[in-house]
Amino acid sequence: MSPDTPDRIKFRKQPKQERSIHRVDVILSAAAQLIAEKGVSAMTMTELAIAAGVPIGSVYQYFPEKAAIVTALFDRHAVVVQQKTREVFAVVKSLDHAIDLVCGMIDWYYREFRGDPTYMGVWLGTEMDQDLLRLNIEHSNRVAEIFLEGIEAYTPAGSQIDLQARSQLFSHLIGASVRLAIMSEKSLAVRMLNEWKQVIRATLFAEPGAGQVIGSRQSIL
Repeated sequence: MSPDTPDRIKFRKQPKQERSIHRVDVILSAAAQLIAEKGVSAMTMTELAIAAGVPIGSVYQYFPEKAAIVTALFDRHAVVVQQKTREVFAVVKSLDHAIDLVCGMIDWYYREFRGDPTYMGVWLGTEMDQDLLRLNIEHSNRVAEIFLEGIEAYTPAGSQIDLQARSQLFSHLIGASVRLAIMSEKSLAVRMLNEWKQVIRATLFAEPGAGQVIGSRQSIL
């Protein structure tokens, strides 16, 4: 999280003792359940306190407003994705291999969160709040940075690709495409992700102006 992150979406007080850590976990677990059932916008802090079985003051003790709860849940998902990305791209052997790994990450991302309604509820919550949307973009950019670190040794000399810009763009688009697939009927979701992976194979490392034929490699989903 950036040092410039607004206070309204951060913990008001970081839990340190075992009892307070447990209480925050209880609050976040209740929030996850409510968000999965009805979405972020319909959840109220009073309702959350009742569901968690804690006084409303305990909720506000740690979270200044609902957006801070969304941030805490979003961070949990972001940590999982970033850790998986770091693990996957620590073993890159070539640019072709990196593309295979990107396609494999899309498969993993879809499988990991397809059955997690809290993930979609939290993400939709970030779309409705500018501060949370910036947090989402920071996460996408961090994933792109991890990818760039993994392929650094294989970047061709003299390449005209702006890899930082392209990687950040693809990182954000991959997240958006997987979320679209999660919200779609399963057979259509698989078809859409297969098409998207073909686009990635044809364009991720294409030099500016180079003609590429989409579909030149077999999909792996």
